Amino acid sequence: MVGIVTYGVYIPRFRIKVGEITRVWGANADDVTSGLGVYEKSVPDVDEDTATIAVEAARNALKKGAVNPKTIGAVYVGSESHPYAVKPTACTVGEAIGATPNMTAADFEFACKAGTAGIQTCMGMVMSGLVTNGMAIGSDVSQGAPGDALEYTAAAGGAAFIIGNTDPIAIIHTTCSFTTDTPDFWRRNGEEYPRHGGRFTGDPGYFKHVQGAARMMLEKVNTTAQDYDYAVFHQPNAKFPKKVAQMLGFTEEQIKPGLVVPHLGNTYSGSSMIGLAATLDVAKPGERIFVTSFGSGAGSDAFDIEVTDVIDCRDIYDRGAAPTVQELLEHPLYIDYAQYAKHKGKIVMQG
Repeated sequence: MVGIVTYGVYIPRFRIKVGEITRVWGANADDVTSGLGVYEKSVPDVDEDTATIAVEAARNALKKGAVNPKTIGAVYVGSESHPYAVKPTACTVGEAIGATPNMTAADFEFACKAGTAGIQTCMGMVMSGLVTNGMAIGSDVSQGAPGDALEYTAAAGGAAFIIGNTDPIAIIHTTCSFTTDTPDFWRRNGEEYPRHGGRFTGDPGYFKHVQGAARMMLEKVNTTAQDYDYAVFHQPNAKFPKKVAQMLGFTEEQIKPGLVVPHLGNTYSGSSMIGLAATLDVAKPGERIFVTSFGSGAGSDAFDIEVTDVIDCRDIYDRGAAPTVQELLEHPLYIDYAQYAKHKGKIVMQG
């Protein structure tokens, strides 16, 4: 038995409204908002990056769960905005949380599903007995070129999940993946901003792979959408997860707790993981959660998860010891486009 022992999330306090971005680039705010279902997005502070966000998420996970960081034998950080091209973020996180030097650590890249790939790797390490606990993190300060469609949603945030087999708050019954070589989104080495295939990011990108992994999972465990209390799908916007949920037979009520993109934006590698965290924030023992991530390039990871009684055992796990996703979304500090450009490094001081 392997599962989620604890988890933590970090979201920067700064936000920019979609209407402020459209004001600068001349688009119609109502059209953009209604088309994407996104009203605002998170923005990193000037001294925040993928590494600092990952560290904060990891520390929040440790606050809630009774886990000795010395028992964490693997740290994997998934992101497409690592601060260094050659220098692992995972080592920084491991050192910052006090993990043992006798650990394996690596940075993962698979667009927006690099974090869930880390969860799968931690599952394998724990199940094989090679490590007691593994930490998988999805963290990003997403990029979008000025005026590009990505700029309306590319956000910042991250989630950390500690995977183990001692007193898990949620059991991961199984996982599976669906992967093809579909270049719907890419960023070449040395380029500052990613490029995308426009409408092809929907299909054959997102919908083909999310459905592929989801249907494979439902067949594997012989379940239907009605067997789950909640569902979480990668959320590049609010439109895609709602549509794919309907295609698979899930209701809006099932995806509602984890659908945080309208007031957060797309946190890329953190997207489906923050959605799962928001769902766990309200889930009760015995409830089942269906999760499917997506990463351009392209692939999806699906998970069948069941919440255990441990989630309500205060001597093992304390939900209130770190902020919930909803609490992190409250009391934002709104900034204008000039401040946003400064925070994102789109403009820099010379000299």
